[in-house]
This record gives sequence, structure tokens and C-alpha cells, in this order.
Amino acid sequence: MGKRILLFVLTNLAIVATLSIVLGLLGIGGYYTPTGIDYTALMLFCLVWGMGGAFISLLISRWIAKRAMGVQLIDGHSGRPEAWVYQTVQRLTQQAQLPMPEVGIYDSPEVNAFATGPSKSRSLVAVSTGLLTNMRREEIEGVLAHEVSHIQNGDMVTMTLIQGVVNAFVMFASRVIAGFVRNMVDERNAYLVTFIVTIVLDIAFGMLGLIIVAWFSRAREFRADAGAAALSGRNNMIAALRRLGQSHQLVDNRSEALATMKINGGDRRLMMLFSTHPPIAERIKALETLRAA
Repeated sequence: MGKRILLFVLTNLAIVATLSIVLGLLGIGGYYTPTGIDYTALMLFCLVWGMGGAFISLLISRWIAKRAMGVQLIDGHSGRPEAWVYQTVQRLTQQAQLPMPEVGIYDSPEVNAFATGPSKSRSLVAVSTGLLTNMRREEIEGVLAHEVSHIQNGDMVTMTLIQGVVNAFVMFASRVIAGFVRNMVDERNAYLVTFIVTIVLDIAFGMLGLIIVAWFSRAREFRADAGAAALSGRNNMIAALRRLGQSHQLVDNRSEALATMKINGGDRRLMMLFSTHPPIAERIKALETLRAA
């Protein structure tokens, strides 16, 4: 636990330091002037921090995933189960006309898998030991096809773009409103009031932004399911989803940043607006409708 927390802190410090250097090189500093807000400077500030933070996270996503989840990379010459996983990913990526990703296994009782990485040529597919233990091979193949489909669709980059735009809008809106509030209070308290209002609005607008990001994530899951059905067969994907539905309570929360990239999002019916994954039943129904069509 301590190692994961230290890794998280150091990563965020590195992102903050990098963005601060970029802002300094661009000559972007304070956006408050004696006459009010410099909106051009504010927009540039929000774009650098919002988009920049999201893209730096994407660039190091594979590295972070391997260390946060303890992923052990495998190849086609490992033990029998590991070799089969590697060879199946290799076959699926060839079908999808993709470069071979890194393949790994992480030790966890959750029945899950994820794909991450900054590009189609620098991606990672990882599965849990719980998935290998609790699923039949045709079900595992469906899961692996789902993750390969995420890579084929460029979902990591798409979600980063969406998150970056949302971040920038959240930062811009909260600081504009905080600027209006700043002009309404005593100058002696202006800095403290502006700071508090900005933080509160960042959190409030950030929660609303999560709803938008989660909606895109759910739509992307349906698309990845359909892609997996094309690569591995609908029956395999439906069987995998049914098995996941029986194991939804087993979700490893060691790295929340990977939640949108996992195949199993857990049971979040009470928080559906914020859920990164649609209900399993809806995903199965969509595949059955696709089969009927």
C-alpha cells in the first residue's frame, strides 16, 4: 500500500512540475490583472493544465499500470496458461491488424482485465489471476478480444481527449465565476475567498464532468463488446459477460484510474450516472440484438 501511495504522489508531483515548466516556457503566468481577468491567459492556463495533465497521464499509463497493479509481463514461452493467454492475444491482434501489445498477468482475486497505453503500438493487455482461475478458455478469449477491441478503437486516446476537454472547461468555468466573486468582496479577503470558491467549484464542476466522461465510457464499452464479438464470436463474448455478472462484487480498486479500461466495472446501480460501465444485462441484450440483426 505504501509503495502505491508513494508512486501516486511522485507521479502527480512529476506532472505538476512538467506543466509548471511548460507554462513558464510559454510565458503564461497569472491571469488576474488590475482591470479583471485576462481571458486569453486563463484559457491557455486551463488548456495546458487540463489537456496537458490528461496527456501526460496517458503517456505514462502503461508504466503506471504495471507498477500500480503489479503486472508481470509474459511471453509465448511461459507456463501453459500464460503461454495460451499470450498466443490468444497475438492471434486476436493479428485479426485486428494491430501491433502486438505487451501482455501481462496481475495477482488479484477480481475477475477482470484491462487494456491501456498511449498508442496502438505501445499498449498493454493485462488479466487477473482471478479471471484465469474462474473462467473457461472461451470466456477468457471473449474478454481478451474485448480488450484488443479497445486498442483497435483507440479508446485510450479518445477517453484522454474527452477527459482533457472536460478538465479545461471545469477549470475555466470555476475561475471565471471565482473572478466575479472576487470583485464583490473586500480586497483584504479577495485572495482567500477566490481560493476557496475556486476549489469548491472545481470539485462541483468536476463531479458534473465525471457524468459526461462516464457516459462516453459506457458508450465505448458497447462498441468494444461488438468488436470482441467480431473478433472472437458473439457466443464467447456473451458467455464472458454472463460470467462477469456472477463475479461483479470482485473488483480490485488498487488503481481507480484504470477503471474505465477494465471489462468489469462492478455493481454500481445506485450510481449509474457516474458508472464507467453499463449494466451487464444491457451489454448482453445489445449483443443478442446484434446477433438477431
